[in-house]
Amino acid sequence: MKAPPDTWQRAQAWVGQGVDAIDTPSLVIDLDAMERNLARMATFARERGLRLRPHAKMHKSAELSRLQMAQGAVGVCVQKTDEALRLAAAGVGNIYISNEVIAAHKLERLAGAVRDRAARFALAVDSAEGIDRLAAALQAAGVHEAAAIDVFVEIDVGQGRCGVPPGEAALALVRLIHQHPAMRWAGLQAYHGGAQHRRGAAERADAIAASAQAVRLTLDALRQHGLHAPLVTGAGTGSLVNEAASGLWGELQAGSYLFMDADYATNERDAASPVFEHALFVKSQVMSRSADHAVCDAGHKSHAIDSGLPRVAHPAGLVFANGGDEHGVLRAAAPGAPLPALGDTVWLIPGHCDPTVNLHDFFVGVRGGLTQGHVERLITIDTRGALA
Repeated sequence: MKAPPDTWQRAQAWVGQGVDAIDTPSLVIDLDAMERNLARMATFARERGLRLRPHAKMHKSAELSRLQMAQGAVGVCVQKTDEALRLAAAGVGNIYISNEVIAAHKLERLAGAVRDRAARFALAVDSAEGIDRLAAALQAAGVHEAAAIDVFVEIDVGQGRCGVPPGEAALALVRLIHQHPAMRWAGLQAYHGGAQHRRGAAERADAIAASAQAVRLTLDALRQHGLHAPLVTGAGTGSLVNEAASGLWGELQAGSYLFMDADYATNERDAASPVFEHALFVKSQVMSRSADHAVCDAGHKSHAIDSGLPRVAHPAGLVFANGGDEHGVLRAAAPGAPLPALGDTVWLIPGHCDPTVNLHDFFVGVRGGLTQGHVERLITIDTRGALA
C-alpha cells in the first residue's frame, strides 16, 4: 500500500537530510536500534535451536519481513487473510495466518493464492467446520497435494480466546486434517497473548508453565493415538524466554521485539531475555506553549492509546497527557523543570506498536540517532488497513 502521491513525494525529499527535515507527526524507525534488536533476537533463537517466525502484524511491512527472513527467520505470521495476500504479492514467501478464517470469500482468496503458489501458506483452525470450509475452498480452487497448505490446530493455553481445550479435543481435528490431501498437518498453535503483559517476570513464567502443561497434555493425547505433532508454535516478546526453555515449543512468534513500545517497557525484564531497545518513535513538534504546559502536534491520530499513552523519549523530564485527536499535552515531570519552546521537537515512544503502525502509510528510517541522524530511507507499511 502506497502513501498518497503528494505525501510520498514530499517525504522522499527528506531522504539524505537530517532529522530536522522530517515533518510532524511522523512515524520514525531508529534503524540502528532496530537492527540491534533484530540481531539479538536472531542470535537468541539460533543458539537454542529454535525456529523464529516473527509477527508481521506488528510492523505490517514486506521490506521488514524480508529483512527478518534474511537474518534467519523461517517466515512471518499475520492475523488476517488480506495481510497474508498483500505480503505475498510483495515477495514474502512464507506466511502463517495464526488465526482462524471462516468466511467463504476470505477462504476463496486464500485458496487461490495457495493454488498459484504465491507463497507457502499456513493457517490455524479450531473447529471441524473451519476445516470443512477450508477444504471446500481448496477443492473449488483446484488445489492439489503438491501445493498443500500447512494447517495448525490451535489449543487454548490460557488466553481464553480462540482454540480448542487442551488434550483430547485436538484429536478429532488432527484426524480430519489428515483426510484432506490439500492440507498438511503442521502441528499445534499454542500462544498465550495474555501472558505477554503480566508485569512480573515470575508472573509470566507461571502463566507459561501452565501453558506448557496444556501443551504436554495435548501432545500426550496425540501420541496415545499414534499421532505426532511436527511443531509447537507460539510465544511472544514478553514470554519468549519461558517457551524457549520449556523444551516444547519449536518456533517463536515474537513480533514487538523489533520495535518495542512503552507498554512492553513496563514489564520486569527476565534475566535470560535479550535486551531490546526502543526503535519506534513518533516525531512531534511543540505548537503551543503556556506557563505550565506545552502542546505538541501528535494526538490519537498518530499513536494508539489502547495500551496507554506514549512516553516522552526526548527531551527528558516531560510527561505526556491526553490532548485529544490532534494534540498531546506536555508537562514537566518535576516542579520547576523547563518546558520545550515553540517549534521544539519532541520524540514519543508509542504505547502499543501494532495499532500505531496501522495509523501511518510509511516509516521514516533514520540512521545515526534521533537527534543527530539523517533520513536513510522510507519503508512502506504494506498491510495498513488490511482488516479482512
